[in-house]
Amino acid sequence: MTDTQHTHAVDHPSFGRVDPNRVIVFDTTLRDGEQSPGFSMNLEEKLRMAEALEDLGVDVMEAGFAIASPGDFASVKAISEKIQGAVVCSLARSARADIDAAGEALKSARRKRIHTFIATSPLHMKYKLQMEPDAVLAAVTASVTHARNYADDVEWSAEDGSRSEADFLCRCVEAAIKAGATTINIPDTVGYAVPDEFAAIFTMLRERVPGAEKVIFSAHCHNDLGLAVANTLAAVKAGVRQIECTVNGIGERAGNAALEELAMALRTRADAMPYASGIATQNITRTSRLLATITGFDVQPNKAIVGRNAFAHEAGIHQDGMLKHAGTYEIMTPESVGLAKSSLVLGKHSGRAAFRDKLKQLGYGDIGDNALNDAFQRFKKLADVKKVVFDEDVVALVDDEVVRAHDAVRFVSLEVWAGSKGPQRAILELDVDGETKQAEAVGDGPVDATFKAIRMLFPHEAELKLYSVGAVTEGTDAQAKVTVRLEEAGKLVDGQGADTDTLVASARAYLHALNKLLVKRARTAPAAMSA
Repeated sequence: MTDTQHTHAVDHPSFGRVDPNRVIVFDTTLRDGEQSPGFSMNLEEKLRMAEALEDLGVDVMEAGFAIASPGDFASVKAISEKIQGAVVCSLARSARADIDAAGEALKSARRKRIHTFIATSPLHMKYKLQMEPDAVLAAVTASVTHARNYADDVEWSAEDGSRSEADFLCRCVEAAIKAGATTINIPDTVGYAVPDEFAAIFTMLRERVPGAEKVIFSAHCHNDLGLAVANTLAAVKAGVRQIECTVNGIGERAGNAALEELAMALRTRADAMPYASGIATQNITRTSRLLATITGFDVQPNKAIVGRNAFAHEAGIHQDGMLKHAGTYEIMTPESVGLAKSSLVLGKHSGRAAFRDKLKQLGYGDIGDNALNDAFQRFKKLADVKKVVFDEDVVALVDDEVVRAHDAVRFVSLEVWAGSKGPQRAILELDVDGETKQAEAVGDGPVDATFKAIRMLFPHEAELKLYSVGAVTEGTDAQAKVTVRLEEAGKLVDGQGADTDTLVASARAYLHALNKLLVKRARTAPAAMSA
């Protein structure tokens, strides 16, 4: 039986009559993505990312796990108040307290969904939940029924669904549908499945479970074997009409199915997969870069769609073909994902109006006056140092300024003495919770001295695990882009900083990581949280 033979329109409380060829994009960057080792976002960063996701055209955004911490609750609540178009969702275990917290946090949402889950595989039920199958089945009914008291739109997930026994999975899905679930999600929680067997799970459920025709099926795939996108697309061909994904593929362990790869696969191969999404693909690159700046974690150069080499051609044969016809080696255009070639922009004589106009062109249409003024001042300083200023330079300095706007510890100034004679020392000024503090430190090199000065001004026990320097553009006057990774009590965070002075960029990167660590200190995840 083919997909087109048994797929039809479904009525859904959030989307009305759903076209059978329309794929709903459920983005979990703000929840599952933020669980990645080293990743975390404060409230302001989550709000900015939520707005970017809405501009990108996601249908549902999972804003967080409301009961996980006061910070997560506040994030879900604030995003619920801010977002007008997309459905805002909160994750909840099957416990009543989880569902109550989700319902309360989502109270102001214009369109809301509660996403509740419980594990259904023998392994998880026996060792993690320590529950008998009948108790799990009862919890499915109870949790969905309770969630319907808060929202008409309820999603139920079978954690570790790809390793669950078929008969029991059918019973759980049937119970969830009878209790009022409107979306049924089968996650490949540990990235174990391969495409044909994952697709077969959905075919089986849709053929065997009473009421399956009344709900939307969803796929949530992890990338442990590098098959998350392939498994998700196989599920779509088997009748799934919601795909769960994250920007840049971030997520626990090896990550989740990448939103940008799924969106462009559906767009580029409409001949093989005639399904449409609502993603504004021209916003993909901007959203990817924003997330990288916020999380302090760049995508690898050869990452599909958004890696810096994704549209680069070096081999002579490839270059020759490209010169003759772009289609010889490019199956999609850089412009289709919002990637433009580096272009010369403003100079040191450019005014504030021209700068604001350039920011709008680059997708920064909603920056507040204070953030704009700070970014403009940094731009003027940059223009004095650099002979030419490119779009990438503007993006780097604006992201660096705007993303740091609400940090508890902020960079003020740095003086460094370096060279072969030594000793290398640094005088550093920081703003710590509104108070300016200064320290002088000596170190084994200027970077070490700078980082020691930070520890003097803001004592902490975090260990430096990574220090990496790159360049935003080419040339000796290019802005340095520094990445710093810190670890404290098993929690990893990555920070980034940009400046034409590598040492200043280093200080900014360290402070970015330190501020992210402060956010993580207050967050403790509930047990059995992954889905």
